Amino acid sequence: MYANRFKAMAGGVLLSAFVSAPFGVLAEGTPYSQEQIVQALIASVDLGAARAVCIGTKADCAEPSQGLDMRVGFDFDSDVLDPSAQDALKIFAAALRDPRLDQAVFKVEGHTDAIGSEIYNLDLSERRARAVHDFLLEQGLPQARLDAVGLGQSTPRVADPRDAANRRVELHAVLR
Repeated sequence: MYANRFKAMAGGVLLSAFVSAPFGVLAEGTPYSQEQIVQALIASVDLGAARAVCIGTKADCAEPSQGLDMRVGFDFDSDVLDPSAQDALKIFAAALRDPRLDQAVFKVEGHTDAIGSEIYNLDLSERRARAVHDFLLEQGLPQARLDAVGLGQSTPRVADPRDAANRRVELHAVLR
């Protein structure tokens, strides 16, 4: 399995896809097309459980995760999608509108770092999940294919619970 660079983004953020050998390794900074995303997902019998799409630093994306997994990072105390995240989500949403992926449903999970109270962070994580959820709806995905939930600071991505890598939304594919 190869970790491939999907699309270079501002601020050191990139979208990486973990795909099997048939797709090979693309040149640094070369974006995958909507069709390549669709093909990578349908190549897997389970529509993505063995594949991943990651928005984060190259180090963040180095390890494949369970299920189709896309991470959208956020600034401190923010639930606003920056333009680079919006661009990546547009490509992702276009691929998911493909009728060949109609059986994929996405759980949109919001997360925070541990700075602030648990109650505040739970609310912030819900707002982050809702921001991604609503943006994907605006891109034409049906409501029935998206379920948003905030998890607060309960599941840090890295060992330091205050680390910025914990400020994210993750999208996980499940089958209906």
